Amino acid sequence: MRGGGLCFLRVKASRCREAVVASMARRALKLVSLAAASSGFYLYSSKYLDPNDFGAVRVGRAIATTAVITYDYLTSLRSVPYGSQEYAYLKSQVHLRSAERLRDLCCANRGTFIKVGQHLGALDYLLPEEYTRTLKVLHSQAPQSSMQEIEQVIREDLGKEIKELFVSFEDTPLGAASLAQVHKAVLQDGRTVAVKVQHPKVQAQSSKDILLMEILLLTVKQIFPDFEFMWLVDEAKKNLPLELDFLNEGRNAEKVAHMLKDFDFLKVPRIYWELSTRRVLLMEFVEGGQVNDRAYMERNSIDVNEISRNLGKLYSEMIFVNGFVHCDPHPGNVLVRKCPATGKAHIILLDHGLYQVLTEKFRLDYCRLWQSLIKADMKRVQKYSRRLGAGDLYPLFACMLTARSWDSVNRGIDRSPVTANEDVEIRTNAAAYLPQINQLLNNVPRQMLLLLKTNDLLRGIESALHTRASASSFLNMSRCCIRAVSTYQRSKSHSLYRKAKISLLEALSLWQINLHELFLRLKGSRLGNWVIAFLSRMHHSPY
Repeated sequence: MRGGGLCFLRVKASRCREAVVASMARRALKLVSLAAASSGFYLYSSKYLDPNDFGAVRVGRAIATTAVITYDYLTSLRSVPYGSQEYAYLKSQVHLRSAERLRDLCCANRGTFIKVGQHLGALDYLLPEEYTRTLKVLHSQAPQSSMQEIEQVIREDLGKEIKELFVSFEDTPLGAASLAQVHKAVLQDGRTVAVKVQHPKVQAQSSKDILLMEILLLTVKQIFPDFEFMWLVDEAKKNLPLELDFLNEGRNAEKVAHMLKDFDFLKVPRIYWELSTRRVLLMEFVEGGQVNDRAYMERNSIDVNEISRNLGKLYSEMIFVNGFVHCDPHPGNVLVRKCPATGKAHIILLDHGLYQVLTEKFRLDYCRLWQSLIKADMKRVQKYSRRLGAGDLYPLFACMLTARSWDSVNRGIDRSPVTANEDVEIRTNAAAYLPQINQLLNNVPRQMLLLLKTNDLLRGIESALHTRASASSFLNMSRCCIRAVSTYQRSKSHSLYRKAKISLLEALSLWQINLHELFLRLKGSRLGNWVIAFLSRMHHSPY
């Protein structure tokens, strides 16, 4: 009787939730209709106004989309046995429908919505594939501001008309993103520049959009208690104001260029401060192909493996040694070119609005965790995962960081390359363990969130170049981790003997890595293969 009563209460609660969502959906649709009708009269006589600028339209559209998605999840799966093939198929279909609705909402509301959608689309190994595949298009479908709007922003911020500042200014942007677009122009003194101009309405709408997202996510969490996406709103609150300040972006660009000045393969466009403001950024114009464009590299005789190796060096240095990390390395922001003067391949790093500054404690724990993962030292993997907030979910955390299966993590992630089956397994698990993944993302330090996104973007580039999980990438990471930990240990030591000992151990560890790398290169070369074959024949010879 007691069990039957509990079952009745659960069913009743479920029906109540469905009734609430159905009512919410009906009200949302009425709100959208009312908003569209009321704004229609106002817009009828003005061709310059966009209904998307009206708060009622944007709010109504967001509420309606949230209600429909929630209702779909509640009703589509309720009569299907959990864990069955039919359940898995229907869940995939609901994921796909919901992702498409979310994509359409982002495209319609633009600005902050597209920025958040792009963030979700980059989490390849953390979210169901239906979402990441569908939302990826937001990188190439960002809206463009009209030339009248661009002229208005430049006039307001620089106090002059475009024709007074530039000899030429291309109307068609080189690229458009969620917050801004970039035009090619020539200054009066003949310098060719890239002009980044913020979409004029983003500043005014961003804070309201974030508040709206927060309210909607809290509402959905009341219906689905396992739904833990507040980390997304927290990140947007923290990062969006920084990304909307182009002077901050310029300072980041100069800081990273100075920090990595010893990397002769890195090119960061110079900033022209005299014509830069919070909404307009003037940079040196640099051309190149996207970093995931293997065909472009082959046409221009650029070594794909060298690019992948150097990109790994770049990010290992930023993450493990400096703790100042460019966190938006999608292919549009990382270009490659062959330098005409030297013939060397350059990596061009663009869009410096989003950086993560790592605390010393976090950076060192992260270093030691990756060292443990590379060595397959499971006790230390558990120890440092827990120190980074993973708790009992440390196996899942290790898989999220490496995008490898737990079996591969136990064997050693540098021992074997990623197989197609393993990749499918990881993506499938991202859907199966979504509540646990969201729990982890809420528990780990906020610094970790952008690093996870950065990891996934870099893996996407490696996959496109067919250089994923190469031994050289782990060797570069190991070098940087050793240097970072040794530098910290020396800074805390007051004994000259102790400092000398740390330096000696550091040198020996780096020498071992260099020796191992030489062995791998010889093994992969024709000479190495010939030597191995010769030694093998000598070993099997009867004499």
